Amino acid sequence: MAFIKNIFLTIRSGLFFTGYALITIFISVTGLLFTSFLPFHIRGKYFVLGNAAIIFWLRVCCGVKTEIRGSLPKNTPYVAMAKHQSQWETFYLQWFLFPVATVVKRELFKVPFFGWALMMMNAIGIDRSNPRAAIRQTMEQGLSRLNNNYSLLIFPEGTRTPVGVRGKYARSGANIAIEGGVPVVAIAHNGGKLWPAKKLRITPGTVVLVISEPIDTHGRESRELTLEVENWIEAQCDLIQ
Repeated sequence: MAFIKNIFLTIRSGLFFTGYALITIFISVTGLLFTSFLPFHIRGKYFVLGNAAIIFWLRVCCGVKTEIRGSLPKNTPYVAMAKHQSQWETFYLQWFLFPVATVVKRELFKVPFFGWALMMMNAIGIDRSNPRAAIRQTMEQGLSRLNNNYSLLIFPEGTRTPVGVRGKYARSGANIAIEGGVPVVAIAHNGGKLWPAKKLRITPGTVVLVISEPIDTHGRESRELTLEVENWIEAQCDLIQ
């Protein structure tokens, strides 16, 4: 019985990834052709349609639903600092938080179709081999995005970590929020439980996404603020795994 179930999950996952690839190619090519000359707030809406389509296809093929706990700030940009366990949050949060710019490793821009879409989404691509330059670039471009009235999405651990593992949280998100005078929103989830990092088999279930109250950054110190965010995210992850 377990063997049949595994085969069934593998087929469903394969169907999802086929659709995921086709959606990514279609949105990237048509977006480049027809929206690349438009302002981000208009162009970005088209590209996040692809994210929404992928999340919908994930539910249809693999039975992955989403439960949201908490709400986002209104009428103000913010820095979202999220747990990084899976590909799920990359797609879901760019759509759910829109308009938002995501901090990613620069190498992703070289990935055909997917990387092109990231560039059209005004993502900030950093060179992780040069930490000093990466910190400076993240600060400069992050503040620019906030000044243009859209939010910033940062995965402070820098890379995807397995469920139950706590990575090292970088302070760049807290630094930008403090410098920009905007709140921080911490985001926890259990996406890696259903769609594990670097795995091709997806398990049906519900991803629980937990959003903190806006955290005021005025008069805060980045080390202490980052630790507060880290402890909140990890505590919430422990509760929902």
